[in-house]
Amino acid sequence: MQALDQNQQASPAAQVSEAIDASELTVVIPAYNEGGKIADVVRELLGAMEGAKVLVVDDGSADATADQARAAGADVLAHRRNRGYGAALKTGIRAAHTPYVAMYDADGQHRPEDLARMMTVAGGADLVIGARDKDSSRQLDRRPGKWVLARVANYLTGQKIPDLNSGLRVIRRSAVLRYLHLLPNGFSASTTTTICMIQRGYNVEFVPITTRPRAGGRSTVRKFRDGMNTIRLMVRLIVLFSPERFFLPPAVTLILVGIVYGLWRAMTVGHGIPVLALLLVMTGMITGLFGVMADQISTLRIELFERENHDDAD
Repeated sequence: MQALDQNQQASPAAQVSEAIDASELTVVIPAYNEGGKIADVVRELLGAMEGAKVLVVDDGSADATADQARAAGADVLAHRRNRGYGAALKTGIRAAHTPYVAMYDADGQHRPEDLARMMTVAGGADLVIGARDKDSSRQLDRRPGKWVLARVANYLTGQKIPDLNSGLRVIRRSAVLRYLHLLPNGFSASTTTTICMIQRGYNVEFVPITTRPRAGGRSTVRKFRDGMNTIRLMVRLIVLFSPERFFLPPAVTLILVGIVYGLWRAMTVGHGIPVLALLLVMTGMITGLFGVMADQISTLRIELFERENHDDAD
């Protein structure tokens, strides 16, 4: 995983080997009631990314989002009802036929020039994430929640993630298709792709980008509920891929606390080993055994999953 300086220039040889052509890319734009904005987003993209396919997935909008996107030159797929950001992404990824897929927001905050810079390294990566820089437009009331989510993700994955849930990313379609069933239908889909690709050892790159203020106002993300759902999802993914990171730290902590407490009581009170100390040690050991069992089950499931996908590819 590597962060690139915004002003860093790749060598000509690297550009030849790592850059992808616009004809290899489908830009998937989930859209819900984005009438009045979506046409400008599509026209800007098509003007800057000649040869790229732009696919708008209308997620059950009540306005003219689909008609305006189609009139601006995009291909359009429509859900009959609102199913969620993640569901729209999955629809678009399944419908794409290019080797690479870009995820792009419909609210006008992303810039085509940032996407173009990400494409210069996409050929050498499985996932390229646009990491928002300090000049990007942000909602102040969402920063505490994002800070908590980032710290949880950094701990669970064992590495620092510059931008966990950026909506601008380029991903190798064959890679994301393998884990598409794990993506939720809601706003946590971006977070899920980040954690899945990192946990499975794919090459994930981060490229600095600058986002603009959202057209039409504030995000529709519900901070507390969507934040809690995201944490729950991250824990679920880590338990699926690396359960020892979830079970072993509390197991070791319980055992150590139990031992220290038992020794302290034995030295100060002198009435043998207290029940609470035994309970803490036993609980820690059981938790650790759960971690070992979960790790074995996870390994078997992943081996079976990888074998099935390898056979399908053959």
